[in-house]
Amino acid sequence: MAGSDDSFDIVIVGGGPVGLSFAASLAQSELKVAVVEQQSLERLANPAFDGREIALTYASIRILRELGAWDAIPASDKSPLQGARVLNGSSPFALCFDSPSGSREPLGVLVPNCRIRDALFKIVRLQDHAQLLCGHSVVDATNSHKGAVITLSDGRRLTARLLVAADSRLSATRDLLGIGAGINRLANSMLICRVRHERVHHQIAVEWFDHYQTIAMLPLTEGVSSLLLTLPSNEADRLLAFDDDLFLTELTNRCRERLGKMSLASTRHSYPLVTTWAHKFWAPSAALIGDAAIGMHPVTAHGFNIGLSGQKQLAHKILAACRERRDIADPDMLQKYESWLRLSAAPLYHATNILVGLYSGEHPAARLARHAGLRFAQYLPFVRHGISAMLRR
Repeated sequence: MAGSDDSFDIVIVGGGPVGLSFAASLAQSELKVAVVEQQSLERLANPAFDGREIALTYASIRILRELGAWDAIPASDKSPLQGARVLNGSSPFALCFDSPSGSREPLGVLVPNCRIRDALFKIVRLQDHAQLLCGHSVVDATNSHKGAVITLSDGRRLTARLLVAADSRLSATRDLLGIGAGINRLANSMLICRVRHERVHHQIAVEWFDHYQTIAMLPLTEGVSSLLLTLPSNEADRLLAFDDDLFLTELTNRCRERLGKMSLASTRHSYPLVTTWAHKFWAPSAALIGDAAIGMHPVTAHGFNIGLSGQKQLAHKILAACRERRDIADPDMLQKYESWLRLSAAPLYHATNILVGLYSGEHPAARLARHAGLRFAQYLPFVRHGISAMLRR
């Protein structure tokens, strides 16, 4: 399909970390690739801090290293995660996740989302095979076994052998392709900011399921943590509107001074919580990756890791098709991609939703069940060690 400036082998809709990593994963080929992104080129090139810290597994770090992105992220932005503690209500009992005895390697590494985006953008920008089409949204998309036609907001029409949607869990491209999704709007929002605090975190993350709120404390540099507060959306909006002093007073009270005295170390950000699971991950001449396919609840911090591994699988299958001179939109190949993603992501997705339901319920039976569940898991080493091993794969 080469020959026209508007004709591409692959069009990727969405210039977020998964969309950019997919474009970077195709660098070994001679495929002509376009990345369509609604943000301007300037904003994509200089991603602002958005509050989100990504807990990367070793598998994700390997992928980023293979793409050349890992070494492009400053060491000062990489915070090792040595362990995690899960608390329930006012109970002092904690379910502990640590590295295996004798191992000095952390469970994972926390990296700001904006730094991952920045590194991947620089890689894609330098590649000859990929073209960035920024400042445009997709207003129409049609697909068939012969290919896809994409219409941009400026009227430009692109053709592609394969259209790949990577444009968020509320993907407009997924809708245009006629692919339905189970969308669960949780009526809660996550309020995020960095805080300086007087108590030492020892690089241990804390997830605290308290009554009518969930708090996560993610260890960054010494004396600094990322604090995530999950509340009903109207309550989160109320806190976000407070001035800094009142906000810190409220935050300290809600944390019951677990971190000691705190001060703000960043801007504040709020995100409504929505989980999604697409009914299909492919259609004729089209595929879904990242949040467009599966939007995980952030409580297990695995959404990005699943998205990164999913794009690698699809890219691997496309590159194999290129080497064997097969169709890069072969339905059998896309079906195998979907099967792999379903098998790898479904257990964690559904288990996470069950966990969220259990730990957000305020019925006395739910409170008792989650307290018993934590103690049960603590005394079953294979559960804790299995989860720790999964994080360190």
